[in-house]
Order: sequence, then structure tokens, then C-alpha cells
Amino acid sequence: MKTYDRREFVRIAAASVVVAGMGTRATAAFAQAAGKIKPSATDVLLVVDVQNCFVPGGTLPVKEGDVIIPLVNRIARGFQHVVLTQDWHPPGHGSFASTYPGKRPFETISLSSGTQVLWPDHCVQGTPDAELHKDLRITHAELIIRKGYRKFMDSYSAFYEADGKTPTGLVGYLRERGLTQVFLVGLATDYCVGWSAMDARKAGFTAFVIEDATRGIDTDGSLAKAWTDMLGAGVRRIQSSDLDV
Repeated sequence: MKTYDRREFVRIAAASVVVAGMGTRATAAFAQAAGKIKPSATDVLLVVDVQNCFVPGGTLPVKEGDVIIPLVNRIARGFQHVVLTQDWHPPGHGSFASTYPGKRPFETISLSSGTQVLWPDHCVQGTPDAELHKDLRITHAELIIRKGYRKFMDSYSAFYEADGKTPTGLVGYLRERGLTQVFLVGLATDYCVGWSAMDARKAGFTAFVIEDATRGIDTDGSLAKAWTDMLGAGVRRIQSSDLDV
């Protein structure tokens, strides 16, 4: 049986520590090479408009809008900070086609805030249609931003109303909390998610849209246009598989 004096034992033990350290560094390097994004204490998940009105059976359904909910729940568990948004229209809202005699959904009109797409009545305050979907399981969400409650101004973005300058208060909230990166999921990609992502960039935040955790309306090429606009604004397009959650 081979024996070692104290000096030899120390040398071998030190070499073992170095090898172990190399293994740890190799594991970390492998994880980094895999490109996974681990949400940190300065990141926030923005869950946009996962409401009854925007899923099949609602008043303005997005195709497969309910399919993303289990994935949204799983992603949310990996984030310390989560903010929810909720479309919250008064009856007779300026974005409703029914407000204007002779107008039909998906026609456009001009409002003081700009060109307005007219929608079916949806997400009316206090109605079941406006409630967050029952399968959404994000009990640790820290804030709900309600938007679109000004009668003659729509609000797709979680950050600014449709005029592009009236704030919802979310910018100040995130800044005061020290949150710098916004990850977005929800409905619909080409409207409220897309506008929110671009306004996040306008406000100076890094913005990621998790594509497979969103769904779009996609009328007349609106989805492709939204991605072109988002990428042009510096929004990053990722998949849920890119996250370490």
C-alpha cells in the first residue's frame, strides 16, 4: 500500500481542489454557452391582458389565447417580480364600434389620440368578461395595472395610453423598484404586448417578448408588422426555452 508524507498529501489535496474548481467553472461555462437567461432581482415579468374577453368564448377572442396560460404560469414561477395588466373599459368606450351608429368592428376612425381601430364591446369594467382568466395562477404578482378606462382614449400599452404620452404609472413604479429588464407574455402579440414592449424600450428598459407565451390577432398582416416594429425598436424576441426557469 502506497503511503504519502504530509507534504505530498497537501499537494494532492490542493490539486483536487483545483480540478473541482475547474469542474465548477466548466459547468458554469456550459450553462452560459447554452444561452439560458436566468431571471434576476432586477427583472420583471409583465403578463399582458390574460382576461376572459381575449380567450375563446370571450367578446374579442384571440385564437389559442387560453393555450398559453399553463406556460405563462410556469414562466411566472421563475420570476421574483410579476406585474399583471387588465383592459378595463367603461360602457360606451371610444374604441367600441357600438358607440358610433353605422360603424362596424375593425373599421377605423380618428380620435384625438390618433387613428382608432373599432372593436366589439369587450373587457367592460365589472363584468365577468373583464376578469383575469380563472386558470391564471400567479399569486405572487405585485401589481395590477388597469388601462383603457379613459372613455375616449384607448390604451394598448401598459406604459402609456394610445396618445403615446399619457402615463399609466408603470414607468415610475418599475424605476422606483429598481427593475430594469421587462419580459412580456400574454395577449395579443400585435397589439397590447407589442405596444407595451416598444414603450418599455422608449422608457429606457430592456425588453424581451417571449414569443411562444403570446398569441396574436393578426388582421391584415398586423402580426408581421408588429414584429418588424418591435425588432426595429430593439425588443428582443425569445422563446420560453431560452429562459432558465
